[in-house]
Amino acid sequence: MGLHVHNLTFDCGDARSLATFWSRLTGWNLYYDDDPEVVVAPSFPYDGVGLLFIPVPEGKTAKNRLHLDLQPDAGTRDEAVERAVALGATVTGDHRQDDGTGWVTMADPEGNEFCIERGAEERGPAEPRQFRIGQ
Repeated sequence: MGLHVHNLTFDCGDARSLATFWSRLTGWNLYYDDDPEVVVAPSFPYDGVGLLFIPVPEGKTAKNRLHLDLQPDAGTRDEAVERAVALGATVTGDHRQDDGTGWVTMADPEGNEFCIERGAEERGPAEPRQFRIGQ
């Protein structure tokens, strides 16, 4: 019996505000009602993965052990970084290289880390990779 990922959950101080940031950043829809939890997803109900924001009383105190790596659907990595900053994110690490490779590490308005990588248009055709399948 397998499992699938339904939500990636963010504990946060202001669920609606942080979910609004992620909705604007991803272009996904924002879903909420009287419940304090807020969902950001491409559609509702959703079959894929959603982002769930749950208010908690304590603040973030350490680096995330899990973060999202985002790639622009259109445009460039640098344009996506500029857009994220305009929405309230901060750059915490710049790993861009002179040859155009690399990524930018960022934090959302509550300090949750994420990275913006180059999009498919910037990467060009994918190189074949070999993976080992194991259980």
